[in-house]
Amino acid sequence: MKLHLDRDIVFFDLESTGLNIIKDRIIQYAFIKKFADGRPDEKKTDLVNPGAVLISEESQAVHGITNDMVARKPQFAERADEIMDFIGDADIAGYNSNRFDIPMLMEELARAGHELSLDGRRVIDVQTIFHKMEPRTLEAAHRKFTGRPMENAHDALADVEATIAVLEGQLDAYDGVDLEHGGKVTPAPIKNDMAALHDFTHDHGALDITRRLKYDPNGTVVFNFGKYIGRPVGRIAHEDPNYFHWIQNKEFSIQVKKLVKQLRDEHVASLKADPQ
Repeated sequence: MKLHLDRDIVFFDLESTGLNIIKDRIIQYAFIKKFADGRPDEKKTDLVNPGAVLISEESQAVHGITNDMVARKPQFAERADEIMDFIGDADIAGYNSNRFDIPMLMEELARAGHELSLDGRRVIDVQTIFHKMEPRTLEAAHRKFTGRPMENAHDALADVEATIAVLEGQLDAYDGVDLEHGGKVTPAPIKNDMAALHDFTHDHGALDITRRLKYDPNGTVVFNFGKYIGRPVGRIAHEDPNYFHWIQNKEFSIQVKKLVKQLRDEHVASLKADPQ
């Protein structure tokens, strides 16, 4: 089933030196932009030099990219401007992108002086659709939904193309299929509509892409980790400045650091407005 788009969407995949979104670096990126007006897709892919961060042996075993292969490639910062221009204000989609690719891309762009804002942008994780409906791998998903084996797995561009093929196959396979979970039935949640897919794959309880901050049942933003888990972020960040500075200086995503500071500032402003 061909994607029904009401605005442009960029599918992407990254290969990296490792799995730590803060410490590790991108070594290959691939983007495919699909246009709402029906124009031909645009593609952008390249290897990049991770600088002083070496590719781990574990990662090399997965994607086959070696340190020698990227040694004479440009660094990510040299490509950041064109990547931001390519993405523009399009929606974003990928496979396991909410947990890995998006936060890693946000970190790399931040180091290059850019902010990839998700405000007003639909984010669709194709893996979440698959794992909620039938938990398996990308290769299995590709075989199931296309009827063909996947070639060149873990090459970034091949993975992006496979992700698009899987989503199109999912739209056909799950058309009219109800979701049953925990005794609750959701009528036909998979629709050829990017807003509906965003709602289905998005964790509405989480405030940031790495799920460090979340909303409690009362709508208050609370910590989702550490010694203050379940406690209000703004109040704790104000009352325990050491904890606030620890977050700002440790290995948390740029999004978490920004949100914690914003929530602390909002809490302080509310105290000044109402000292009682």
